Amino acid sequence: QVQLVESGGGLVQPGGSLRLSCAASGMIFSFYGMGWYRQAPGKQRELVAFITRAGTTNYTDSVKGRFTISRDNAKNTVSLQMNSLKPEDTAVYYCRAWRRVGSVDYNYWGQGTQVTVSS
Repeated sequence: QVQLVESGGGLVQPGGSLRLSCAASGMIFSFYGMGWYRQAPGKQRELVAFITRAGTTNYTDSVKGRFTISRDNAKNTVSLQMNSLKPEDTAVYYCRAWRRVGSVDYNYWGQGTQVTVSS
């Protein structure tokens, strides 16, 4: 079955950097769009960044210029490089894979990895 496993979260000081990775298995990775989402306590889950099958990227405004999403189809991984981290970036970060075949949506989530930005 499809599995998405995130790694790379942790505690970092404001202004620091982290790199999240998501390893996918049980799927043809290159067929899927990939995204990173986050959910802070008491808030709804929000899209942070996504990358299409063709490599087109998009970011939520609050992370533009600080975060970079990338994918490696040979290694079945998607990464999120996070620089200049702020306390408001603190959240659980989730990896998502999706594709649509006709009218059917295929949608998978990882278990999440905690990112805490604090001094």
